[in-house]
Amino acid sequence: MVTKAIGWGVESSTDAPHPIRFERRDLRPDDVAIKISHCGICHSDLHFAHNDWGMSSYPMIPGHEIVGTVTGTGSSVGGLAEGDRVAVGCLVDSCQKCEFCSGGQEQFCVEMPTFTYGVPDRHGELTQGGYSDHIVVRREFVCRVPRGLDMAKAAPLLCAGITTYSPLKRWGVKPGHRVAVAGLGGLGHMAVKLAAAMGAEVTVVTTSPEKAEAARSAGANDVLISTDEAAMTAAAARFHLLIDTIPVSHDVQTYASLLRPNGTMVIVGALEPLPGFSGFNLIFGNRAIAGSAIGGLAETQEMLDFCAEHAITPDIELIRADEIPMAWKTLEKGDIPHRFVIDMSSLEPA
Repeated sequence: MVTKAIGWGVESSTDAPHPIRFERRDLRPDDVAIKISHCGICHSDLHFAHNDWGMSSYPMIPGHEIVGTVTGTGSSVGGLAEGDRVAVGCLVDSCQKCEFCSGGQEQFCVEMPTFTYGVPDRHGELTQGGYSDHIVVRREFVCRVPRGLDMAKAAPLLCAGITTYSPLKRWGVKPGHRVAVAGLGGLGHMAVKLAAAMGAEVTVVTTSPEKAEAARSAGANDVLISTDEAAMTAAAARFHLLIDTIPVSHDVQTYASLLRPNGTMVIVGALEPLPGFSGFNLIFGNRAIAGSAIGGLAETQEMLDFCAEHAITPDIELIRADEIPMAWKTLEKGDIPHRFVIDMSSLEPA
């Protein structure tokens, strides 16, 4: 039996977010029903809402940084009980049988993973996200929120956290490494906190001098202003790893020059075309430019446990549901050094 739901979303690419009533599916045998307490706002929500990537479907309830409590489980679900603190990220399904799903990288499912909102699921129903009062999700895509993590602050970890944790882990960040983080928005400030917890010396690279205090507060040892040519030249060949969180197209060459020989620049923010760059700078330093998406479900749980162990949480601004339009307008003007999180108790009843 379907359930009535309420959320905030859009009904076209030019729409402003507003309340929308819709229905959630009944529990399938492998499903978990979750009452959502908080949902983070990711810059991707705006891109999907505006159909910037040409893959959106409407009506759309965005939100893939979801935390809440279990209210019910399907007949084949074990290991979760009513009241358990849980989380849902960017994915809600995959084929579960290909080499990538079997290897814990569901984000690379050969049959395409099912995103949390805005796409048809494997049963032909349109997925709807976390700007809502509750959600129904396949058990394999539900993580536990460890004790000690504040629920509101845990929400952005499901995207901003795993998106930055995954490349830091993959490229083996450890004490003694020098890590640069380009951009200090929702992703950037999490990259700083995580890299610092791994023992790295962290430098934030930004165009905004006014973000220096926020960068150091997040754990950065230094701040480099990218428009300061002298400072950028002095920092050339300094860093083992550069996490590029800038969410729009930008000059990659400038940042790649900061890498030591054998260093890697990992792009996690910009999905649109980037300007060309010279191969000379890469070849004669054995440098690499790579990309990284979110992690798989096992790695996402590992990240949540790491954050709980090291008391790492994002800086957030808690807002009511009716403040979502304000938050979107703020993000449209540029990155901010924290994450907006919606308090779902502020929703009107479904």
